[in-house]
Amino acid sequence: MKAVITVTGKDNVGIIAKVSAVCADYKANILEISQTVLHEYFAMIMLCDIADLSVSFMEFSDSLTRLGKETGLDIHALHEDIFNSMHKI
Repeated sequence: MKAVITVTGKDNVGIIAKVSAVCADYKANILEISQTVLHEYFAMIMLCDIADLSVSFMEFSDSLTRLGKETGLDIHALHEDIFNSMHKI
């Protein structure tokens, strides 16, 4: 099982470290990461293996959302099943 995590917001030091720390805390393995800074805006997409999560996916997603609120970022985790369903033609 995989999840797609998106992070957007004003760039500042430590964004990748903070999101990665949440992933590590809950045993989500980062498979791929793409990030860019456009002027002062940060955008990142991560693909994580969530097969060994230590909590439910909802708890994992909620903790990333909380991190986003605490840091002024927009962070979303989307389970691959939902992501794939949204993008089927």
